[in-house]
Amino acid sequence: MSKGYWIARVDVSDAERYQAYIEANAKPFRMFGARFLVRAGRYENPEGSSRPRNIVLEFPTYQAALDCWKSPEYQEALKLRVPVSTIDLVIIEGYEGPQPS
Repeated sequence: MSKGYWIARVDVSDAERYQAYIEANAKPFRMFGARFLVRAGRYENPEGSSRPRNIVLEFPTYQAALDCWKSPEYQEALKLRVPVSTIDLVIIEGYEGPQPS
């Protein structure tokens, strides 16, 4: 079964209030087995557009990634994020096929 991922690009307008969202999202992320692969580190943007904060979350399955988003716990956390940020979010299934050799 393929892993699932959240890939997010975020603009935060109020860092202090955004911190409340970070604290609230810990519970649903833990419940659904999420693991941060990327969490707002250094980056370069050689092509296209970007936002200042980039996040990649790995879930044990694609279904877990979807279920986390839909969960009541995450929807409560989301209420804290929406007023203080703009986000592009993709929930995507991992790839387990052939790799370049």
